[in-house]
Amino acid sequence: MPAAICAGSFSSLAGIIVITPLLAAALLGGNAGGFSADSLLKIVLQLLVPFLAGQLLRRWIGGFVTRHKKVLGYVDRGSILLVVYTAFSEGMVQGIWHQVSAVRLAGLLAVEAVLLAVMLALTWYGGKALRFDREDRIAIQFAGSKKSLASGLPMASVLFGAHASLAVLPLMLFHQMQLMVCAVIAKRRSHDPLPEVSGAAAPTAGSRTAVGTATRSG
Repeated sequence: MPAAICAGSFSSLAGIIVITPLLAAALLGGNAGGFSADSLLKIVLQLLVPFLAGQLLRRWIGGFVTRHKKVLGYVDRGSILLVVYTAFSEGMVQGIWHQVSAVRLAGLLAVEAVLLAVMLALTWYGGKALRFDREDRIAIQFAGSKKSLASGLPMASVLFGAHASLAVLPLMLFHQMQLMVCAVIAKRRSHDPLPEVSGAAAPTAGSRTAVGTATRSG
């Protein structure tokens, strides 16, 4: 669980707050919105500040969150659902599905499927090569392959402005693909036979909790 949470948080902070804006600055320059100090400030206010506020307020609201974990879980999942619905709805309004031909859309899906497969294989077998145990490899695989609309959509709106709907199309498709694929993998991982542990009970709860936590961290 700690590995899944830390990996997901670090990936979001490093990838969204630092690496992606720098890549946008290098690749886009001043085109299609691009990157500027104002863009960086907006990204920090929308993504980093709420994260830091949650960490700082945990001392006072941590108990409340724990007691109402089930109800707040519905709020969490509902928020993600609304973000996805908003992204697809805005795309429909702006007609992005008519701007991309069926051939290009199929090509995009194929490229994203390959990318997802490579990342899932790399994180799973890479963790094995580095001799991580099963629970940590699960956390690495799920947290390492995640790209979320909840973070990507606000960032795209800042960087691309009026072109955000078209620019975020690959992320919308990838987000749905990874949710479906990772749900299948999570179910399989939860039913994998656990390794024998000499002199102690097999860690059934830890490994299965890691699956659920890692799945939600993206």
